[in-house]
Amino acid sequence: MSISLKKGERLSLDKPGGLTRVRMGLGWDPAKGGWFSRGKAVDMDASCILFSGDRPIDTVWFKQLASRDGSVTHSGDNRTGDGEGDDESITVDLARLPTEVDGLAFTVNSFTGETFEKVANCRCRLLDEAGGGQELCNFALSEQGAHQGVLMAVMKKIGFSWSFRAVGAPGTGRTFDALLPVAAAQLRE
Repeated sequence: MSISLKKGERLSLDKPGGLTRVRMGLGWDPAKGGWFSRGKAVDMDASCILFSGDRPIDTVWFKQLASRDGSVTHSGDNRTGDGEGDDESITVDLARLPTEVDGLAFTVNSFTGETFEKVANCRCRLLDEAGGGQELCNFALSEQGAHQGVLMAVMKKIGFSWSFRAVGAPGTGRTFDALLPVAAAQLRE
């Protein structure tokens, strides 16, 4: 059974037998209105930043579709947001992550510079890939605004257990690097 999270809510990812592979799915739609009627799509990009403490050590995004060790992979770039379901997704093999990785930050940015005023139905969901793709939780971003990026969620490891937290923190910048300070701060909480 999936849980709908609100901004700031956490979910323990402990489960019998442990979680080994998860997929973060991201979806969005172009907002209806004047600019869309002129045929302009919205190119949003999902990214995952791998952290060791406060330090980013690797990133997966449309220009690097896999982490250096191959434990985190990106589905590829969707430049329109058209269609149903997840527009982009990032799969994390928790069992293969380097031992120093204790935090993951999932971001979404508008590479072409549109603001979130032009985006509707921005949402993410976490699925248990090893468990047949069962949705564990979802988070819908309710705010629209003049920002170009959002830290959607973070996963944090304490000991051998992972937790997931819906964040929804807006930021600037067309790529994940503008959200690095926000991500590091959120992982400290």
